[in-house]
Amino acid sequence: MMGKILAGFTVITALLAGVAMYYLQVYAYYEEVSANGTDDVQMTTIAGGPPEPVLYDGFKAIDADSSPIRYRACFTTPMSAAMMSEAYTPYEDAVPLVAPGWFDCFDAVEIGKALEDGEAMAFLGTQNIHYGIDRVVAVMPDGRGYVWHQINHCGEKVFDGQPAPEGCPTPPHGN
Repeated sequence: MMGKILAGFTVITALLAGVAMYYLQVYAYYEEVSANGTDDVQMTTIAGGPPEPVLYDGFKAIDADSSPIRYRACFTTPMSAAMMSEAYTPYEDAVPLVAPGWFDCFDAVEIGKALEDGEAMAFLGTQNIHYGIDRVVAVMPDGRGYVWHQINHCGEKVFDGQPAPEGCPTPPHGN
């Protein structure tokens, strides 16, 4: 009898822990980002300098303090891909990160396929928005746009405990 009680307690505890871990990963740390309506979507120009706001509408975003790569956003823009490609810095090797299922405007698989097929274009939003993390903006031909944070070449090395590569900014204290 005592064995059945202990086994039942173990199973219930494991189920509760699993539900708690799922909730914490998918819901708990994310917060909606309030749009300010003017500069929520920014891209770096080919000429350099600080990122500048682009025309957008329908902005929705989420973020979490628990990780610098949890930022995801969706928007629409009336700007053409041809105009953007002449004005803004392209982003090589853009790989969208999966968003929680409840943030349904952001489909990383669809975005990734469109980037691979050359249908969508990726641009540098903000370089080193956090040390080693770039903000990437991708735009589809129909004007749908997406934003996420991606680890850059500096972050890849430093976060693995290696020295910063040549040309990278000095890592913050503790890295």
